[in-house]
Order: sequence, then C-alpha cells, then structure tokens
Amino acid sequence: MIRKLAQSLGSYKKYAILTPLTMIGEVLMEILIPLVMARIVNGVEQGEPVGSVVKWGLLMVVMALFSLLCGALAGSFAAKGAVGFSKNLRNRLFKKVQAFSFSNVDKFSTASLVTRLTTDVNNVQNAYMMLIRSAIRSPFMLVGALAMALTTNARLSVIFLISIPVLAGAAALIMTKAHPLFEKMLKKYDALNASVQENLVGIRVVKAFVREKREIEKFEASADDVRRAQVRAERIVVWNGPIMQLTMYLTTLAILWFGGRMVIGGSFDVGNLSAFITYITQILMSLMMLSMLFIMMIISMASARRICEVLDEEPDIADDKADPALIPADGSIVFKGVDFSYLKDREKLNLKDIDLSIRSGETIGIIGGTGSSKTSLVQLIPRLYDPLEGEVLVGGRNVKDYTLSNLRNSVAMVLQKNVLFSGTIRENLTWGKEDATEEEIEEAARCADAHGFITSFPDGYETELGQGGVNLSGGQKQRLCIARALLKKPKIIILDDSTSAVDTATDARIRAAFREKLRDTTTIIIAQRITSVMDADRIVVMNDGEICGIGTHAQLLENNEIYREVYTSQQKGEE
Repeated sequence: MIRKLAQSLGSYKKYAILTPLTMIGEVLMEILIPLVMARIVNGVEQGEPVGSVVKWGLLMVVMALFSLLCGALAGSFAAKGAVGFSKNLRNRLFKKVQAFSFSNVDKFSTASLVTRLTTDVNNVQNAYMMLIRSAIRSPFMLVGALAMALTTNARLSVIFLISIPVLAGAAALIMTKAHPLFEKMLKKYDALNASVQENLVGIRVVKAFVREKREIEKFEASADDVRRAQVRAERIVVWNGPIMQLTMYLTTLAILWFGGRMVIGGSFDVGNLSAFITYITQILMSLMMLSMLFIMMIISMASARRICEVLDEEPDIADDKADPALIPADGSIVFKGVDFSYLKDREKLNLKDIDLSIRSGETIGIIGGTGSSKTSLVQLIPRLYDPLEGEVLVGGRNVKDYTLSNLRNSVAMVLQKNVLFSGTIRENLTWGKEDATEEEIEEAARCADAHGFITSFPDGYETELGQGGVNLSGGQKQRLCIARALLKKPKIIILDDSTSAVDTATDARIRAAFREKLRDTTTIIIAQRITSVMDADRIVVMNDGEICGIGTHAQLLENNEIYREVYTSQQKGEE
C-alpha cells in the first residue's frame, strides 16, 4: 500500500529528501546546545573570565540561529512536498475514476468517491507531512539525546529508561483500539456526503414539496452520526497526550530529586544537571511526537486503504487488446444472443437472448414499459456496459475490437438525464466537437430546434449556464443535449427518451430535421410516445428484457398485442 501511494511523489520526491536533511541539521544543533549551555553555567559557577563566558554564549546564539534556519527550511520543504504529493494523488484518483465503467462507479457510489478524493487524501497528506518531518526528527533526536544523557550521567539515565516501555505500550494499545473506529467514521462521512449530494441535486423538488425541514432533519442525523463516530474514535486517541505528559512530568520530578541530591553531594555539577534535564525533555518529547505520528498513521491508514481500493480497482471495460487504428466503417449494429445483468448474475438477467440486426442509416424506434430494459439495450452499443453472454457488433466488428475512444466518437448518446455543465451554451455544445465552426454549431442547434431559443437570449450562444443548466427549462436542456450529440456527426445516434420534455410540435420538427440531415446516420429513438417513433423504419417492442416484436407501425398494430394496447391507450388519452 505504501509503495502504491509513493508512486504519487513524482517530481516532489526531492522534498522527501531535503526535509529530513535539514531536519537533521536542526536536531544536531538542539542536541549540542545543552552542552554549550552546561559549559556556560559551570564556567560562571567556577568564576571563569567574562570574555570566555561571552564567547560560549555567542557560539550558542549562532547554533540557535542555524537550528532556526534548518527548522524553517524543513517546514517549507515538508509543506511543498505534502501538497505536491496530494495533488498527484488526487490526479491519479480522478484519472482512475474517469477510466471506470458505470458498474465500477456503482460499486463505490459517487458520494464515497468524493470522500476519497477529498477527506481521505487530506488525511494522507497530513500524515505524509508529519512523516517526512517527525519520522526523521523524533528517532534521530531520541537516539542523539539518549546517547548524550548516558554520557552525562549513566546512573540517572536508568530513571527514564523505565518510562520508555510504558509510553510504547500505551501507544500500541491506543493504535490497536482506534484504527477500526476511524474506518467506521470514514464510512459515516460517505453517508453524509451522499445526503448532501442528493439534497443539492434535488433542491427544486425539495422546495416544491416544502420538505426543507425533513431534509434538515436527515442532514442533522447524518452529521450527528459522524460526530458520534468521531467522538468514539477520538475518545481513545485523547488518552495519548495525558499519558505522555504524566510520564514526562513524573520522570522529570524523579530526576530533579535524585540529581539534586547528587549535586548537593558534590558528585554532579549544576550545569551538567541542567543539560541532563534538557536531554530528558528532548527524549520524552521525541517519544510523544512518535506517539502522535502513530496516531496520525492510524487515521491515515484507514484513508490510505480506501484510496488504494480505488487505485486497485480494475475497470470492467478496457481496450488494451483493441486495434487503435480500427474505426467503425458504418453505423450497422448487430446483437447476437446477448444476455446482460447489472449484477453479473445469470439468475437475474436484465436482457435475455437478444438477437437484433440494424442496417446502417436505418431509423429504429424502441418502445416498452418501464423496466423493460430499453436503456440497458442501447448502453451496450458504446460499451457503457459489456454483455454477460453473446456479442455486439458495430460496423461489422465486435465492439471490443475498437478502442473506447474510437467507438464512442462514432456513437452519440443523449441520455435520459440531461447533463449540462457550468459555462456558456457554446462551450457546452462544443463538447461534441471542440473545433466546430460557427456554421456547424448553428446547424446542429437548428436541427435540434434549439437555435431559436438560444438567439432569444441577450448573449445568444455566449449565454452563461448555471451548474447543470439551472436557468433553462427541461425542454431547452434536452434540445441542447441533442445539438451537442449531433455536432459529433456520429455514425450512430441514440436518443434515450430525449424529447419527453418537449411538446409534440417541437418533437415533430426535430424528427423531420433528423430525416433530412441524418440520412446516413443510424438513429435509435427510445420513446414513451408512439408518435415519436411511428415513422421509424422499424420499431422494436420490448417487454421484461426481451424483444417481443419488430416491425413497422402498421405491422405492429396488426400483429403485436402489447404495441396495440399502448397505442390505443395513448390515443384515448389524447382524445
């Protein structure tokens, strides 16, 4: 796990070397300064000339300034290294998530991925910064101060040697108890983020149904769960400080008692006792810093494990064995004995034994009730998912033969949920083609019946959209999404119930534009209204994950009971 995280150091690896080096310089000065201080105290006590005392005093000042410089440099290097490391780690995580298939994202959940990219990375960043500082400083200080203390007075050193196992045992016990509690706390953070995300995405529905009070109560409950989980974890960790402080004070008190008796007895100098107490303080402080480092490691190990789960996750869909030069020759589509399950379970199939052949340039309508797996069927074409059994062919080749970029650049899909991004209308449309000309943008907008309402805005195509297109109606968002897909000039275009929010007249104009402009493009239209697909070359009727009829509107009215019932009910509804 550590090796996997270390791959994110990149160009910031130098700071992982510079920080310990400067830290060693600081520690060396801190270890030597008590010796100089003891020399000054003993010199004053023994009546040495003032000039000699001043000389040693100036030396101590120079050493203190050098220690300060090294400490400042170490802090700066550690901060730069830690933020650089976290930047690279976030980039790796985000890049990995972008390679995930839909099923990979479903496995973790969006809220959990957000927590891992933010809270978990912050925890690991803080632990790394402490690691490159304290993991070198504290052991080096501990060993150096211990050696100097033993040299100064071996008999007194026995006192603090007894305290070391006590501190080590306490730290080990705290680590063992706290680690699983911090893991539970991070899962509570996932639930909190999920609550926030759900509320913000559906804020209009919340306000429309006057559910603010209920949502506040839900959020308060999630926040309280996080609080309780954090208190349970911190309740164990907070014992670290008092135990360390108590041990340090008792040790110092014992040394002052026995050391003072030795000074009175004439076997120990006052200056040496002062230096010895300083070394003991440094040893105990080093142990305290190490224990704090261990506590930080406890928190970060839970976060590091969650981060590595994402980094270790292999995308369900990859194109490692695909031919990068291969591009779909046309828009023909063939399903051969396709079975599909979101759970990858043969006992719970969403699509069953699908056989369907679509000619290039053909317009296909798909009709079926809710849950009939219409969307599941078309999502296999651009490899948003892979079938459990059978194969899907595009342009006469298995979709797995193409790289994902080449395949998806040939397939444009307008999903049920209309997703727009912050920025101008033009920036959103050019997602379909970054180098599109003004004429191409306007042609796509006209084809989607969007040019009229776009030009009605004061800023036209430069109109700024809020996040998700909040300043547009549902129908306007759908038309922009259609225009964005058309701008790709794909060989296959899939409209997944993408005109449900527009009126029948607008729907008819969009279909007429498609017939005129997309004669060579294979068009698949999923719709609830039969009027949206009745002029298609063929219509596919789906029920419970199976194809139960294929034909023209007239043919299906004559020989398909499901289609006839849907058509009759919609006609009565219109009347």
